[in-house]
Amino acid sequence: MAAEESVSSTDPKKCAGAILNRLVKDGVLTEENFRIGETKVFFKAGVLAHLEDVRDEALKIIMTKLQSQIRWYLGLTDKKRRIEQKAGLLIVQRNVRSWCSLRTWDWFKLYTKVRPMLKEGKIAEEMEKLQEKLKSLEETLQKEEKLRKELDESSKKMESEKAELFGQLEATKNQLTTAESRLKEIESTKSEADKKLEDLNEQLAETEDQNAEIQRAKKKVEGEVEALKKQIQDLEVSVRKAEMEKQSKDHQIRSLQDEMQQQEETVAKLNKEMRHQEELNKKIMEDLQGEEDKTNHINKIKSKLEQTLDDLEDSLERERRTKADTEKAKRKVEGELKIAQETIEEATRQRRDLENNMKRK
Repeated sequence: MAAEESVSSTDPKKCAGAILNRLVKDGVLTEENFRIGETKVFFKAGVLAHLEDVRDEALKIIMTKLQSQIRWYLGLTDKKRRIEQKAGLLIVQRNVRSWCSLRTWDWFKLYTKVRPMLKEGKIAEEMEKLQEKLKSLEETLQKEEKLRKELDESSKKMESEKAELFGQLEATKNQLTTAESRLKEIESTKSEADKKLEDLNEQLAETEDQNAEIQRAKKKVEGEVEALKKQIQDLEVSVRKAEMEKQSKDHQIRSLQDEMQQQEETVAKLNKEMRHQEELNKKIMEDLQGEEDKTNHINKIKSKLEQTLDDLEDSLERERRTKADTEKAKRKVEGELKIAQETIEEATRQRRDLENNMKRK
C-alpha cells in the first residue's frame, strides 16, 4: 500500500499527499473521504475502519507470500540434503558390494597381507628426500653466514660513521650557540630601530593629517571658485537667450501682421463667393422642385403599371391552372380510351373464338 510514496520526500506532508493520491488511483479511497491539514489528515466517519480492513488484507497477502517463500526454501534445502544422502548411500552400497565380492578372493587376501610390507620401501625413499632437504638447508646456512659477516662489517663501518657524525653535531651545536648570541644582539638592535621607526611613523602621520586638511581647504576654495564661474557663464547664456527670444518675437509679430492682411483679403473674396453660391443654390432648388414634380408623376404611372402587372400575373396563373386541369382531363380521356380499345380488342378476340368454334361445329 504505497510503500514507495512513503519514502518519496523528506517532507511528511508531501509524503502523506503522495500516499493518499496512490490510494485514490487504486480505488481504495475517493477525494471526498479525506482532507490534508498542516500536521494531520482528517477522514470521514468509517474511513479509518475501511483502511484497517484494506491493511489487514494487504498484510494477509504479504504473510502468505512470506510463508510460501520460507516453505520453498525449506523444501529446497531438504531436497539438497536428500540428494547428498542418496549419493552417500550409493557409494556405501557400492563399497559394501565390492568388499562382499572380494573378501573370498585369494588374490585379495594376498594383497591385504602384502600391503603392510610395502611401507618399508617408502621409508628409504623418505630418507633420500630428507637427505636432499638437509643438503639444501646446509647451503642456505652457508649463505646466511656469509651475509652475517657482510652485515657485521657494514655495522662496524656504520659505527665509525656514527662517531664522525656525533663530532660534527657537537661542532654545529657550538656554532649554533654563537649564532644564537648574535641573533639576540641583532634582535635588540632591531627593537631599537622599530621604536625609532614608530616615532617617525607618528610624525609622518601628523604631517599627512595636516597636509590632508590643507588639501581639503584648497579643494573647497577651488569648488567655490568653479561654482561662481559657472553662475557667471549661466547668466551670460541667459542674457543671450533673452536677446535671441526678443528678436524672434519681433519677427513673429511682423509675420502675424502680414498674415492678418492676407486673411482680410481672403475674407473679402470668400464673401463674394458666398453671394454667388447663394444665387446658384436658389437656381438648384428651383430645378429640384421641378424634378420632384416629375418623379411624383412617374411614381403614379409606376403604381398603375404595377397594378396592371399584378392583374396580368393573376390571369396568367388562372390560365396555367386551366391548362393543368385540361391536361388532367386529357390524360383521363386517354386512359379511358385505352381501356375502351382493350375491351374492343377482347370483344373481337372473343368474337373470333366464337366464329372459330362455330366453324368447327
